[in-house]
Amino acid sequence: MIDFNKERQQLQLTRAPLKDSSHWTKKSARYDTKDTRNLYAEAFLKLAGIQPGDVVFDMGCGTGALAVPLAEAGHVVYAADFSDGMLGKLAENMSIHGVDSITPIRMSWEDDWAAHGVEEHMADVAIASRSIAVADLEAALDKLTRVARRRCCITLTTGTSPNVDPRLLKAIDVSVSPTRDFLYAFGILAQKGFEPTVDYIHSTRKDTFDTQAEALEDFTRMIDASNPTMPLPEREAAIARLDAWLSEHIVDNPDAGKPDRKGIPEGLLCLDVLRVVSWAFIAWDTRIDSPY
Repeated sequence: MIDFNKERQQLQLTRAPLKDSSHWTKKSARYDTKDTRNLYAEAFLKLAGIQPGDVVFDMGCGTGALAVPLAEAGHVVYAADFSDGMLGKLAENMSIHGVDSITPIRMSWEDDWAAHGVEEHMADVAIASRSIAVADLEAALDKLTRVARRRCCITLTTGTSPNVDPRLLKAIDVSVSPTRDFLYAFGILAQKGFEPTVDYIHSTRKDTFDTQAEALEDFTRMIDASNPTMPLPEREAAIARLDAWLSEHIVDNPDAGKPDRKGIPEGLLCLDVLRVVSWAFIAWDTRIDSPY
């Protein structure tokens, strides 16, 4: 029998290190709390099948993209994240939207959840949206399953990291291997006797910049993320090819100055094509008598 968790752990060894809480706290400063429409969140909640009166546990809640609309719909929500910055933005969003049925919890996937007041079967539905960045995927899925009385819903990438554009990397002759984390999660859940279902959410990303140098610095991170052990001469050659590619594909941004999906004014320049990120939405019904 295939050990999906072990195989994914081996794959993790070839990837860039996981981001810690300080990374996400620093990143949270770039999020505005203005009311901007989130098409991804709308698609997630439509697929989640959350019923009126359900209590929801949101692991890796971030700024509350799901927790806040759930609270507005009348749900009690337990929202956990390991970043103080993200929880601070969540508090701002709660204030702006006038909701008080969200209980914030500072907690990571690796923590002892019971020590933070997160108990078995405490919620009807447990969700984890784009937040399962862990070394031990099986342990994370087990923890989430134990919390839910009825249903769990998660999203994972179908290809490479959402921070990597395979089209761009292919154009500059940089190899990148698809990770397909959702297949490992599906395999783990199926072997435990669950019947996971899979749907797909496609979200677009518009990268904007004020200068090409800023774009070059930002997209160089894609090279480093996809090939963390690339020798320095190869990396420098790849960056030179990236700079040339950007010269052909950077255009004036017609929406410069308008708020982006995070509420931040868009830059003067953008790519001539939107990036598309595909997410696998995996859901499974839990059982109170399950050993997991």
